[in-house]
Order: sequence, then structure tokens, then C-alpha cells
Amino acid sequence: MRTTTVDIDVDRMGRTTVVSHPPDGRPVGGEDENVTEPALKAHRTVSRVTSILEHVAQQPRVPLSRLTTILDAPKSSVFALVKGLVSEGYLVEDELGYSLGPAVANLLRSEGPTLADIAQATLVELRDLFDETVMLATRVGDSLIYIASAESRQPIRYSAPLRVRRPLYPTSTGKVFLAWSTRRRRRTYLRSLIDDERTLLDAEAELEQVRREGVSYNRGETLPDVSAVARPILVRDEVVGVIAVAGPTVRMPPTLDHAPEALAQATGRLAERLS
Repeated sequence: MRTTTVDIDVDRMGRTTVVSHPPDGRPVGGEDENVTEPALKAHRTVSRVTSILEHVAQQPRVPLSRLTTILDAPKSSVFALVKGLVSEGYLVEDELGYSLGPAVANLLRSEGPTLADIAQATLVELRDLFDETVMLATRVGDSLIYIASAESRQPIRYSAPLRVRRPLYPTSTGKVFLAWSTRRRRRTYLRSLIDDERTLLDAEAELEQVRREGVSYNRGETLPDVSAVARPILVRDEVVGVIAVAGPTVRMPPTLDHAPEALAQATGRLAERLS
């Protein structure tokens, strides 16, 4: 009798992978890099709620009229959402508008130091070493945010606002997150940005190189006058954060040459602390 074994794996996102093993032992199914993973579907209400919280976090006391414009949604719908957030403590209201409420702080409170807390001294050390801005990024869905930084003291410098969503590609930090994504998820994301097949293949080849070498570069791809270099903080081969050094392109060539080694040592020390 020919017996086939079936493995069912459920990942942390709740996605299920089924792989069958016929008698010859070769798996059938699993990941096929030529198959595009379906894009995550946005939920309108969830998207609106997160947009409200993100905009209020950036600029407190946002009036309802401003939120309605930002969301491009009916005033009655936005009003219902903000009233719900107020009732749950995620927003507070005064005569000027809406601000973050105490529930947000309670949600973010942890028993110990956060990744940003642990990494801050390292960011300062790297900033002092290269005299350029150093940032710590984490991934949020198909975006990234900078959660900590140490800015260069030079009058002309790169300054990155914290807790603002940014695209993964072509930022140096985002390339690292993409390099450690599954091929399917990576290709799905890149296809949402790139139409030309040759350009898509070049981008995928670059990300494969980032994965092999553990270092990523952005030479004026996001902003013509800004370049950056980044490395991941790897804990059990999972990217828990990415550290980047960024500055004016005209000043960065020496840093792009020497920062990878310093970043490797810094991210390695942080990974040991987090393990």
C-alpha cells in the first residue's frame, strides 16, 4: 500500500500550509517562488481607525473636519469612529480636537525595556562614530517605522521623524525586511510597485544579495540627496529590527565603506542581549 504523509503548518499570521509527502519522500506543495501570494486585503473600518490614531499621534488636537478630509470619508462615519475611540480611552477630546488617550500608553506599557530602550545607547555610539544620523526601524505590515534615532550633530543632516509609516522599498531598512520575507510575500509586494519585468527581476536579485551578505544600501533611491546603509538585528534568524546610518549623499561614501563592519558588531551585540 502506498502511503502519503500530510504535514499541516499554521504560522503566526494564521496562514496554513499543507505539504504532502508521497512514498518517495519528496514533498509536494509548499512554497513555489513562481506563485504570487494573494495580497492582504485591507479592512475599511480597521484602516480608518489606524489612520485616525496615526495622524493624531503625529499632530495632537486634530479637529474632526481634518480627520474627515484625511480619510476622505463621510463626516458621520468618522464621527462614529472617533466617539468609539474616545469611549474606549484611545482618544481624548477638547475644544480644539482629538489627542491620544491613556489607553494607548497602557497598551504600549511593558514589563521591561523596549527594543528602542535597549538599542538607544548603541545608536548614539554609531552616531558618534560616523557623525551621521542612525535609526532603528521595525516592520508594520507592508510598511516600516523608525522607533528610535540618534541624529547627526552636523548642520546639514538627515532627520527621520519617528512613528511615521514609510514604504519598505527602496529604503535601506525596508530592503532588509523584504530580504528576510518569504519569496511569495516579497514578490507580491514588489509587483504592487513595479510593472516592468526586468526591473522586478533586478529588485529581487538585489534583495537576494542583501540576504546573503546581510547588508543593504540605498544610494539616493528614495531621496536623491540621501544615502544609507543598514543591517538587521537577527534573533534566531528573525529580523527584530534594522539599524541604518544615513546622511547626505555627497558626504556618505566613506561611511558606506566602513559602516557595514561597525553595524555588524553593533547588531550582533544587540542580538545577544535580546536572545
